Amino acid sequence: MVKKNTMFSRSLFLPLMVALLVFLAACSSNNGSADTPSPTDGAAKPTESAAPAETEKPAPDDGLYSIEDFSNVKKNEGEAIKGGSITFGLVSDTPFEGTLNWNFYSGDPDSQVLNWFDEGLLTWDKSYVYTNDGAATYEVSEDGKTFTLTIRDNVNWHDGKPVTAEDWLFAHEVIGNPKYDGPRYDSNFTNIVGMTEFHEGKAKTISGIEVLSEKKLKITYIQSSPSLLTGGVWNYPLAKHIFGNMDVAKISASPEVREKPIGFGPFKVKSIVPGESVVFEKNTDYWRGEPALDEVVLKVINQTTVVQQLKTGGVDLVDAFPADQYPDNASLSNLEYLGAIDRAYTYIGFKLGKWDAEAGKVVPDPKSKMGDVNLRKAMWHAVDNDQVGKQFYHGLRWNATTLIPPSHPEYHDDTNKGLAFDKDLANKILDDAGYKMNGKFRTNPDGSELVINFISMTGGDIAQPLAQYYVQSWQAIGLNVKLEMVEFNTFYDRVGSTGKDDPTVDVYQGAWGVGIDVDPAGLYGRDAIYNFPRYASDEQDRLLKEGVSEAAFDVKVRQGIYKEWQELMVKDIPVFPTLYRAVIVPVNKRILNFAIGDGTGIYLHQLAVSQDKPVVAK
Repeated sequence: MVKKNTMFSRSLFLPLMVALLVFLAACSSNNGSADTPSPTDGAAKPTESAAPAETEKPAPDDGLYSIEDFSNVKKNEGEAIKGGSITFGLVSDTPFEGTLNWNFYSGDPDSQVLNWFDEGLLTWDKSYVYTNDGAATYEVSEDGKTFTLTIRDNVNWHDGKPVTAEDWLFAHEVIGNPKYDGPRYDSNFTNIVGMTEFHEGKAKTISGIEVLSEKKLKITYIQSSPSLLTGGVWNYPLAKHIFGNMDVAKISASPEVREKPIGFGPFKVKSIVPGESVVFEKNTDYWRGEPALDEVVLKVINQTTVVQQLKTGGVDLVDAFPADQYPDNASLSNLEYLGAIDRAYTYIGFKLGKWDAEAGKVVPDPKSKMGDVNLRKAMWHAVDNDQVGKQFYHGLRWNATTLIPPSHPEYHDDTNKGLAFDKDLANKILDDAGYKMNGKFRTNPDGSELVINFISMTGGDIAQPLAQYYVQSWQAIGLNVKLEMVEFNTFYDRVGSTGKDDPTVDVYQGAWGVGIDVDPAGLYGRDAIYNFPRYASDEQDRLLKEGVSEAAFDVKVRQGIYKEWQELMVKDIPVFPTLYRAVIVPVNKRILNFAIGDGTGIYLHQLAVSQDKPVVAK
């Protein structure tokens, strides 16, 4: 699962600030009601392609936009020229970390770099099911437990060495090694026959993985699961001829990962300025065919300058665009805006325990400061995310209700309305639970002082006002909440991405890309390091196990299981979702053959331009 640097949009204009101040005042005094609506990578899920959007959209009467008005496939204008160079803007207020290998990376900024030069061996369709159209094909045994995978003969690393079954096996051996320091070792790996014994040092090999030939691998799983077809098979090899003699504990920090990474994707890394930029050159030996472009330049651009960069042609396209800036820039003459429902949500998380690194699992603490579900329930009721989506994001983010987003319509339970905004009810819940007012703020039920430490990510101009809104909403029901704004990498370190939970953090505002597989175990299971709330329960264990059982091959059965899981998470509230999101991507008009999301049949090697220089806004 992939954490995303999603918070946060940039320019907050005076009219919006005025509206926000009015909104905050109303929220503190009136009772209202809210309307309610991994690695597997975190790229946006494609929606059904709508009719191509016009470049100049009239502003809606109510100032709100809908993702349904966008296409996820760009219109081609003009004919492709030979070669050419484009600039891709990675919009971030922090440098990319630079862990440039799929087996080790954890943050979305690094995945944005990786996408240009490396890829998985398997591709998937619009329903997120593995296809045989990728760099490898697969066959599944009748019992659903054994996958035979064949890498195409013309798939080679950038240094010319073939990508082999040994490389695929080696990736599994590294991730299964007890000295591995990445986030990938989870239930997908422990489900491989012999993996646990290998991880514990009881076996020198993984008995369930067999190299059949240079290009053919067989993997046998303990349990057949529908998740195996939708992201459960790890399909990112690791070049054994480069890393095979390296100490596993040192791979992620090695120059071969940080400074001179290789893959087998459409472009090769030519040069890197750490954290700032990457120059890619085309991989003439790419297995799908020689790329149309000669060069791609990736550069990190600050969230406050993204509009100017797009207007002047400083960048041709960006990974994402701040939704709050869309209304004022929807009519830029040199751009076409693409859109899709993101496989992601933002959320408020509560720290309910800690991570046991030795055991590799969460350890809940019923006595934790946020351990009372009544406190968590009141905090959810106290915020009006419907208005947050409208006031901050003009409808391009909207009220979230459950932890399976509408990017997975088969499993998102749209009948579950979560907890609606109700300040009076929030106050009553706290009163009934014994959180008594003592002056301006409430005490714990035992009369001791209650101070809640809340951290949120820095970003553009919206980041702090958005976090401050939540603080004011909680203060309005008598909770003494202290806010600290933290940059992206430090934020995830403190909430526990390395397994070290900062004990001073009680509540945090995060964001998740949910990957292609609907199974939430990678974010909330007992053995998931990304389970930052450190939540676990016997009921969740049961549901997560049933969700990947053989019975769950029946879609209706699986839908019922995850409906129960969504209900459980609304009841237990280890986290609560705040906003679902649209991905809005502006693209320079000279760009040809480009789409966002999966299953479009449009690949990066086809990306081309119709003229040498970017089109500049008039």
